[in-house]
Amino acid sequence: MAAPSGRSVRRLWAALVPAALLCLAGRAAEEPSTADFDVRPGGEVHSFSRSLGDYTCTFTYSAQGGTNEQWQMNIGVNEDNQLFSCSIWRPQGKSYLFFTQFKAEVKGAKIEYAMAYSQAAVGGQSDIPLKQEEFEITETTVSHREGKFRFELSKLMIVAKTPRDEL
Repeated sequence: MAAPSGRSVRRLWAALVPAALLCLAGRAAEEPSTADFDVRPGGEVHSFSRSLGDYTCTFTYSAQGGTNEQWQMNIGVNEDNQLFSCSIWRPQGKSYLFFTQFKAEVKGAKIEYAMAYSQAAVGGQSDIPLKQEEFEITETTVSHREGKFRFELSKLMIVAKTPRDEL
């Protein structure tokens, strides 16, 4: 039997992640948190951070062009405290800002899955993922890849595995 192609694995993740995020929100040990924040252009580096229990998600970026855009950060922990999720996105869909850099970092957990998008699904539009070469994923961060990132960002999704205390 042949190994699954990269495309079929991405499709599988694309189907599973929204379901996992819904489960996290619906079965949270602590109430999920949603916070609005402004993404501000001007070329300066800005950060926005939220915590839930022992876990933190921080979005750091620099953007140019236009005026402030309203974005949201949603964080949650599942019922058995094994998964922490963080989504950062522009609810209106596609951002018109020119991002020169971005990084989303989780503390207290290790990234299991992450994806970055140039357009967020809204009003019948679909999520449009960045190309894999445009960003990189480590155990705790998702960030732009210098020289490869095409300056478009509208959504980041992270699902991270929390440390477990073994008996």
